[in-house]
Amino acid sequence: MAQRHSETAPDTAAPPAPPAGAPGTAALPAGEVLGRYLGDQASAFLRALRLREADEAEAARRMRRSARRIGAALHTFRPLAEPEWAERLRTELNWLSGLLAHEHQYAERLVRLTDALQRLSGRTPPATEPPGSPSAGDGPTAPASTLGAARAGALLERRLTLARTRAHSAALQALGSARFHALADAVAVLVSEVPLSPAGGQPAGRTLLPLAEAAHRRLAEAADALPLGRSGYAYNFDPLHSSLTATVTVVGPGSAGEQLGTDRQDAPWHRVRVLARLSRYAMEVASPEEDPASSLQAHAGLVLQRHREAAEAAAAAASAALTPRIAPATAYALGVLHADQRQQVEAARYAFSRLWHRQMADVS
Repeated sequence: MAQRHSETAPDTAAPPAPPAGAPGTAALPAGEVLGRYLGDQASAFLRALRLREADEAEAARRMRRSARRIGAALHTFRPLAEPEWAERLRTELNWLSGLLAHEHQYAERLVRLTDALQRLSGRTPPATEPPGSPSAGDGPTAPASTLGAARAGALLERRLTLARTRAHSAALQALGSARFHALADAVAVLVSEVPLSPAGGQPAGRTLLPLAEAAHRRLAEAADALPLGRSGYAYNFDPLHSSLTATVTVVGPGSAGEQLGTDRQDAPWHRVRVLARLSRYAMEVASPEEDPASSLQAHAGLVLQRHREAAEAAAAAASAALTPRIAPATAYALGVLHADQRQQVEAARYAFSRLWHRQMADVS
């Protein structure tokens, strides 16, 4: 029987895993290298858990970070681990990671939409976009009236604050549940023991890198399937047009999680973002000597994270615009805000297209 997680949290992290291809380590069992990485992440998770009383938000961020890495490693290197155990733990880590992310996402979405409304109503200068992407302030979006923007901002604040409060309550309830304590105990076991399959005894040099390269191939195939040719031109209007003509569905009356007017074209881009993250985490295991922040996967992930945030902000504006009996000026301001965020979606696609084509040109 595993000890409770509160009793097994180590004060220091385990030594980092050696590079899979470095001299003297390529012959190490792949399971040993993977186990060291999982032990590092498990230690970080448990330290974050002890941080909750001092800084709840930072503790949630660190737990989410470690949970994602453990889950990603179990996914990419699943031939090396005991299958049923790995799948069960990965499912629970995905549950926790998603739950902890909701409150932060609602808070960030409110800040994003409030800033955009201020910019669109002329109360602040246009935001500066990163080099290589079209400026959000230079698009065809019409200005929103000051009164309509103020009312739209108040409506969004009420809706997103309520959603954030509910997400916070759900997270607190989950963190006190038997399900979470069972997960924390399972993570604590990773510090000293990882259930491996027979394949975990194979040399790291012949096992880890091929699995990490397979993760990158999945990313490349998904990226190549995107409409990168159209996205390589600024303001091609596809993201905005398709979002305006998409079928609107309601998840539930008054639901804080409504996703209305969602662009069906967004899904493949979201998938590439997830695959970029999996590929980056796989290289942390297989090639820890490389700087993960400078990799293509890291840059692609940042661009596609902006894509996701803009897409979800646009959906929040569309959802708010369906509120019964709102004033025409408020509805107009929300429509302008929706169009502005869909332009941000387009800007992110444009930036990713340039990044990906440049990387492919360097490789060839």
